[in-house]
Amino acid sequence: MRSALDRARNVALMAFDVDGILTDGTLFVGAGGEEFKAFNSLDGHGMKMLRENGVAIAIITGRHSASVAMRARELGVTHLYQGVQDKLAACGDLLGKTGLRQDQIGYMGDDLPDLALLSRCGFAATVPQATDAVKQVSHYISTRDGGHGAAREVCDFILRAQEKLDAATAAYRT
Repeated sequence: MRSALDRARNVALMAFDVDGILTDGTLFVGAGGEEFKAFNSLDGHGMKMLRENGVAIAIITGRHSASVAMRARELGVTHLYQGVQDKLAACGDLLGKTGLRQDQIGYMGDDLPDLALLSRCGFAATVPQATDAVKQVSHYISTRDGGHGAAREVCDFILRAQEKLDAATAAYRT
């Protein structure tokens, strides 16, 4: 069986769920139905570093939110899928658009709607508070919680596996 590190070496596109991964899963809904989400800046910078080092970024989420669209624009995410009921089908669309193979796709999710995609992608990551079924199929479980640096931890893990982390962080050391 291939190790998580070995699988992360092949990642050319990393996709992330939102609720429970890029946020802590808490939903703030205003009286008018507007939705607010709290994103972690560590996660955002990790995604930016991945993108700058040749790993494309996607967001695949079951909910639709203007705040997610705005955050995706801020981070330069070019592949945004919102309101998705079949995340595996969204991955199939990504494969068609990018020409990548399934083993080159990584995905980070935490709940049952993520299970089919996590079971079939090349590198599956999750968080400690994920459902047991998700943990069982994941290659990597972060030490940090969703919305609190978990996505950043996975981004750093991929960059380390691809031997790009030192170069990605070098500019910040001077």
